[in-house]
Amino acid sequence: MASADPIAQPMELWSFPAAYDNDYFPPEGSRYWFPRRETMPPVEREAAILQRLQVVCRYAYENAPFYRRKWSAAGFHPDQLRSLEDFEDKVPVITKKDLRESQAASPPFGDYLCIPDSEIFHVHGTSGTTGRPTAFAVGRGDWKAIANAHARIMWAMGMRPGDMICYAAIFSLYLGSWGGLAGAERLHAKAFPFGAGAPGMTARCAQWLHAMRPAGFYGTPTFAIHLAQTALSEGLDPRDFGLKYMYFSGEPGASIPGVRNRIEQFYGAKVFDSGSMAEMTPWMNVAGSAQTDGMLCWQDIVYTEVCDPASMRRVSYGRRGTPVYTHLERTSQPMIRLASGDLTVWVDEPNPCGRTYPRLPQGIFGRIDDMFTIRGENVYPSEIDAALNETAGYGGEHRIVITREGAMDELLLRVECDFEGPEMREDFRQDVSRRIHKMLGLRTKAEVVAAGTLPRTDFKARRVIDDRDVFRDMNAQIEAERVQ
Repeated sequence: MASADPIAQPMELWSFPAAYDNDYFPPEGSRYWFPRRETMPPVEREAAILQRLQVVCRYAYENAPFYRRKWSAAGFHPDQLRSLEDFEDKVPVITKKDLRESQAASPPFGDYLCIPDSEIFHVHGTSGTTGRPTAFAVGRGDWKAIANAHARIMWAMGMRPGDMICYAAIFSLYLGSWGGLAGAERLHAKAFPFGAGAPGMTARCAQWLHAMRPAGFYGTPTFAIHLAQTALSEGLDPRDFGLKYMYFSGEPGASIPGVRNRIEQFYGAKVFDSGSMAEMTPWMNVAGSAQTDGMLCWQDIVYTEVCDPASMRRVSYGRRGTPVYTHLERTSQPMIRLASGDLTVWVDEPNPCGRTYPRLPQGIFGRIDDMFTIRGENVYPSEIDAALNETAGYGGEHRIVITREGAMDELLLRVECDFEGPEMREDFRQDVSRRIHKMLGLRTKAEVVAAGTLPRTDFKARRVIDDRDVFRDMNAQIEAERVQ
């Protein structure tokens, strides 16, 4: 395993493998966990990152047949890495499909596992509901590094030792809950792993929050809204929970003004966006701070590029692209240029918190795969979420139904409404149609249903229903019967 990096001295606890002091805390009044690493001139940080990438690539080449095979096919060898431009030009991206294929050929963890089996500390993974699941093997040393990274970013959000932090998310193979919990423990917070997912658990969560009054909360934006509405139906005011900090991952929302404002109005708490990919844990490598909205790219934890989805070349600041991530501390299953398939825009400008990282001002819009096209217009579900959450009378849940009428694709919104009178519901329906038309340039049909009609989720919301395949099948059957 590689020795400590030669640039370790100028940067706090900067080594590979990571060797954090688990007793370290910054001074109580400090805004920064690591002042040097977080505020240093970007050109100096990039020089350090280049040296780290050289170490990480050499480590992966020596320990993972997966990378030797991929890089040899691309004509790359770690000795060729002399600049960040070399990294972009010569190191091929990898995808989730590559990881699944590696694990299928070399079960269970793939031939990119770089540590002995005896060093594996946690096993997590995807659910596998849409194909072969992907298994995550996290080493003991990596778990400590994950906890330190998350504690550091939670400190930037304002959370402190002794704060109680509620984790209202599913504890299972899903890595987000466990990583966040590890961060709370490293922060010396009062960890409150409530969980989610069981019938009746949302109402119980509201009751526990009212009784315990934690300072912090973690979950998905969708669940936070559902929890607030459930609390109100139980006669509890979410503002009485006393929450100060609410941070989210798992789906777009916390950087969308309409969604963020709705959550802040419900709880009276500061809302933070965070989260990249489970494969990239520490997934809070993109996360906001107490003074800076959106998501900072914590480049000294995970090196982030925003790239053109076709060429995988970095786009200029101010442009949209897909994040491509590289671990700088992970030893167990290091991801080197993992293409996320998400969509974002990045900027490089002064941040209110003083950290000198690039930033995703609008967070993650959603997955490129989630985009659908209606009459030539590209539509992202998060854009519709944002518009509805800014509409007076919105009942908190909706479905996006893609269908056909004649030969044309159509968009139908089934939207919950808090209003009860027929005239107010009709005004609401027209307001929704106007907002979506203004935003997307598409005429949209809206069906209004009563609040509470549509099922809720304790996890990631799934709101898009595409029934065009059903239409085609039915149309083919009709045509076949006509010919007979």
